[in-house]
Amino acid sequence: MKAHSLDLRQKIIDTYENEPISQRQIAARFRVAQSVVTRLLKQYRETGELSSKPRPGRPRSLNSDQGQVVKDLVSATPDITLGELCQVLEEQTGVSVSESTMCREMKRLNLTSKKKPLP
Repeated sequence: MKAHSLDLRQKIIDTYENEPISQRQIAARFRVAQSVVTRLLKQYRETGELSSKPRPGRPRSLNSDQGQVVKDLVSATPDITLGELCQVLEEQTGVSVSESTMCREMKRLNLTSKKKPLP
C-alpha cells in the first residue's frame, strides 16, 4: 500500500486546525480510515513533520565511495572476515552495516571472502 500524499496530509491537518470538526468527520470527508487521521495528528503534534516514515524492508546497500573502501580493504587484507570488515568500514566511514549486508555488497562488487589456508 502506498503512503498518503503530502498534500492530503497537509489538508487533513489544516482542516483539523481550522474547523470545529471531529476526527471521524475528517476521515469521512477525505475518505481515509479514522486511524490514519489519528496517527497523522499524533505524528504532527510530536514531531511537527507530515512526511511518511520510511518503510521497513530490504537493508540498504553501500554507495560507490563506500564500495571503493570495501574493495580497498579486501585487496589490502584478503583474510579479513565479514565482521572485521563491517567494523573497519564503520571506523573509516561512520556507516554501520550488518554482516548480511556486507556479504551482499561483496557479491555485488564481485569480491570473494576466500581465506588463506592455515600453514
